[in-house]
Amino acid sequence: MRIDHDKTQLQIAKLLGLHPSVYRRYEKGNRDIPLWALIRLADYYETSTDYLLGRTDNPSKPRA
Repeated sequence: MRIDHDKTQLQIAKLLGLHPSVYRRYEKGNRDIPLWALIRLADYYETSTDYLLGRTDNPSKPRA
């Protein structure tokens, strides 16, 4: 989703308050992303955590 939204790893790392190398490890799957960061990304991209985790193909944010 980062690439689809024309964002760099540095921009997303800053959004999350992380060092860029830490964020890169999340993207590469070398490190598990913490729940708080996953939730923040889902809110930022207006999608569900399940979509970000690959548990659904539906990118629509669930209704509250």
